[in-house]
Amino acid sequence: MYLLGIDLGSSSVKVALVGSDSGAVIGSCQYPESEYGIVSKQAGWAEQDPEMWWESTCQAIKKLLLESGIKASEIQAVGIAYQMHGLVLVDRNQKVLRPSIIWCDSRAVEIGHNAFQGIGEDYCLNNLLNSPGNFTASKLAWVKENQPELFSRIDKFMLPGDYIAMRLTGGIRTSISGLSEGIFWDFKRDAVSDEILSYFNFDSASLADYGSCLGPSSSVSDKGAREAGLVSGIPVSYRAGDQPNNALSLAVMEPGQIAATGGTSGVVYGIAESIQCDPDSGFNAFAHVNHSSNTPRIGCLMCINGAGSAYAWIKRNLADKAMRYTDMEAMLQSAEPGSGNLKVLPFGNGAERILGNKDNGAVISGLQFNRHGNAEVFRATLEGIAYSFCYGIDKMKKAGLDVNDINAGHSNLFLSDTFVKILASLTECRINLYNSNGAVGAAFGAGLGIGLPIDLSESVKLKSSVEPGYEKEFYRQDYKDWLKKLNHYLSN
Repeated sequence: MYLLGIDLGSSSVKVALVGSDSGAVIGSCQYPESEYGIVSKQAGWAEQDPEMWWESTCQAIKKLLLESGIKASEIQAVGIAYQMHGLVLVDRNQKVLRPSIIWCDSRAVEIGHNAFQGIGEDYCLNNLLNSPGNFTASKLAWVKENQPELFSRIDKFMLPGDYIAMRLTGGIRTSISGLSEGIFWDFKRDAVSDEILSYFNFDSASLADYGSCLGPSSSVSDKGAREAGLVSGIPVSYRAGDQPNNALSLAVMEPGQIAATGGTSGVVYGIAESIQCDPDSGFNAFAHVNHSSNTPRIGCLMCINGAGSAYAWIKRNLADKAMRYTDMEAMLQSAEPGSGNLKVLPFGNGAERILGNKDNGAVISGLQFNRHGNAEVFRATLEGIAYSFCYGIDKMKKAGLDVNDINAGHSNLFLSDTFVKILASLTECRINLYNSNGAVGAAFGAGLGIGLPIDLSESVKLKSSVEPGYEKEFYRQDYKDWLKKLNHYLSN
């Protein structure tokens, strides 16, 4: 028997099949092969059609079953991971009322800021663990203010993963973790926040029923089975946002562990039993997939917009057109640690939450025309990205997060041996690299949700580990010098 994982991203849908007993990845694929688009009708807006997500999900599942030779009747459970913080609205006939306002849409920033003041900072930080910010509740309030006729026709609002589950099962449910990422969950009262509902004047009837991330809440319907190429009756036993799910896919479930990714943006996601929230919202806190009132597990999420995007810009504009990232890695080995005192602040991909939402652009400091070449620029960029990761992790440590190990997928920035070794020394953590992805994590979540005895520490395949030690003393001092540059940058 097999477990099916679905990972709904903002560029494609990825799916994976994992053996129920062996934990082996049988196959994976994505649809479409090229990225689907994001519609931006105005500056700062970002929307997608949920029907496109469903069509891509169905095509991806059919493609995977065809390529793997696995029969739909052999699938034991389904798990869903999804892009966080989006808003999907349906009427009483489960028809979508408008395109989804997705995670990177910033139209509701002012609404969230006003709510932070109006509800009260103390309540927001201590009960919701966040400012309402630009999250799902604020996006729903934007619809209420700007599209009142449409708002009056809403039967239920939900997150992107809840929509895929609805199309599979015919039912509408969400999770406590999902409500917390939408800023609807009161952690102190262990209930939906009456303060949020009251402040925005939302009808509680528009909330979906909710439960745990893990556990069979519904099963594939006849209609869902026909459209997706499955069989009816398969339990949908797991759903989680992409970052909590990524943590699960890297066996990060308990306090002291953190997961890191280094794609377009850089993300650090750590687990804590309790957290002292950042009043500047430099990082955010949500219920992790295994959170309960008896055993709190808070996922602390810190995002750096300018991470892999910085290195990609350097490659695109400075590297030879035929040069690959592996060639850049080989070239930068000729540069000394510290890159001849060249410093890069890699914050050029929009407003950075960890910097108080400043958007001052990136900085390359100390460039000497007769001293520095591509090798130094490549190395300094990786060093600057590693320093920005460390800066964010230090903020999280001050808030009470214990950090012992860092788990990461062996992909993107974490393919760079230099980057990994520098980050290990800066954080004084062992970095464990895994062969895993979000769809595989969702499949494991599906197995856990039906009670299979999956040991993630054994099932998730460790590729290698890197211990701190590489030029440790040098990099700790160079990081302090980089911080001085950063502080000067923030004060101007």
